[in-house]
Amino acid sequence: MRFRPGYPDGVVELLSNECGLTRSQVVADIASGTGLWTRRLLANGNRVWGVEPNAEMRQAGEQFLAEFEGFTSVAGTAEATTLPEESVDFVTAAQAAHWFDRGRARREFMRILKPGGWLVLLWDERLTDTTPFLRDYEQLLLKFGTDYEAVRHEHTTDAVNEFFDPAPFEERQFAMRQEFDYAGAEGRLLSSSYAPGPGHPLHEPMLGELRRIFELHAAGGRVWFDYKTRVYFGRLK
Repeated sequence: MRFRPGYPDGVVELLSNECGLTRSQVVADIASGTGLWTRRLLANGNRVWGVEPNAEMRQAGEQFLAEFEGFTSVAGTAEATTLPEESVDFVTAAQAAHWFDRGRARREFMRILKPGGWLVLLWDERLTDTTPFLRDYEQLLLKFGTDYEAVRHEHTTDAVNEFFDPAPFEERQFAMRQEFDYAGAEGRLLSSSYAPGPGHPLHEPMLGELRRIFELHAAGGRVWFDYKTRVYFGRLK
């Protein structure tokens, strides 16, 4: 979890300025996972329902967010959150909405949102061709990633319209960067679902290629991963 990209400080500020997010409002964070985005909301003072279907991810999130009294962990899905009708001011989903059944999830969001409630969808998109290292890293993923082609970033935002339509929505973008030594770069790679793990025949060759491109491109023993965080927001009710 510590190698995954988080979300820029400016996103919560954006929601405060553009959507009127206040500390007193309740948020349902859907597919909250290990809680990286959820933590931003809790740190803002919001009460957050973290809805996560995967038991292992849910447990990791509960441990990561244990210090926050405003956090409630919920075993549920985007299509069936188990939350009461008209119980939340915001529904958010970070790095997850492309997995949802869009029609059923939208109906569920409409059910749990209060009148005037907002939907916020976020994705971190790793930039793939802005530096020689990132270009070589992209080729590494294309060669060794087990299902990378199916989950590449350009597929994640294709269906945003389906979540909002006919409600209007807006988009904002933020720049973000991670800096790693080799151990961090390896941790970042292995944190990806499409990276073959230990025991897979491609695991060691993949790490060998990572070592090669790291040594080729590192400056002062460090490499950088650049991202564009996309935020889509609009009122559903």
